[in-house]
Amino acid sequence: MQTLTAVVPVYNEAEVLDAFHARLTAALAGLDLDCRVLYVDDGSDEPCAVRLRELAHEHDNVGLLVLSRNFGKEVAISAGLDHAEGDAVILIDADLQDPPELIATFVEQWRAGYDVVYGQRTERRGDSRLKRATAAVYYRVLNALSEVEIPQDVGDFRLLSRRAVDALNALPERHRYMKGLYAWIGFSQAAVPYVREARASGSSKWSYWRLWNFAMEGITSFSTLPLKVATYLGMLVSSLSFMYGLYMLVKTLIWGNPVPGYPSLIVIVLFLGGVQLMCLGVIGEYLARTYTESKGRVLYLTREYHPPRD
Repeated sequence: MQTLTAVVPVYNEAEVLDAFHARLTAALAGLDLDCRVLYVDDGSDEPCAVRLRELAHEHDNVGLLVLSRNFGKEVAISAGLDHAEGDAVILIDADLQDPPELIATFVEQWRAGYDVVYGQRTERRGDSRLKRATAAVYYRVLNALSEVEIPQDVGDFRLLSRRAVDALNALPERHRYMKGLYAWIGFSQAAVPYVREARASGSSKWSYWRLWNFAMEGITSFSTLPLKVATYLGMLVSSLSFMYGLYMLVKTLIWGNPVPGYPSLIVIVLFLGGVQLMCLGVIGEYLARTYTESKGRVLYLTREYHPPRD
């Protein structure tokens, strides 16, 4: 019998954990597969950590991977994929925004020959208008800059075949923008539309500051266009400055310049300074990622691992 493992990254979700586990178990029970669940504790607080251990102890088909601290969702997913066994792997969050009942449809598409089956949100209930608008703009900007096509309105909720999982595990980078990596590996992919519900309880761990940094991660991980823009912008500003310098020279030689150009001088200096700082910032973003990769640290550390027992 084919084996399916559901990888669930968890960070402080004690309030919804029991309800999620009940729905996930019911969804997996309806499949003619040997199904297992692997929870990844990404440095959760004590109530959540205790409940995860209880679930792993109470159910033979439930495993638990405990990371040494909070490494972030992208790393937690990578850790889960490293330890997930079976012919296919489901990635799903524990906040009940993604319906476990959709897994059966994912499996149908997988058996039809697709290596990656992802849920595509047709509606984002519970998100503010600002968050929906910025998400739409972000995905369009990312695809305009990226070298690979990244599906819009798609998160981590998906099924991966064994060869897709092996391909992801073979990628060595430590800056893990998973949405981009899912697209980068290629293989045959299919979308399943669904309505993303509001959180069943608690609040999102993603502040706008974290979302901004996450967006920067995606752009710098899958595009070098910002570096080219900095180069072209520098060339443009230099050309305009040269032409303006010629204009001022000719004007001074013909009509003279009795009034000092202090305002225009300040404007030019501030403009050029701003452009230089922006270009240095773009270069710094890429340099920081190069520095992180060059250190060669392991992606994560585990405190304990309890694989499923069946």
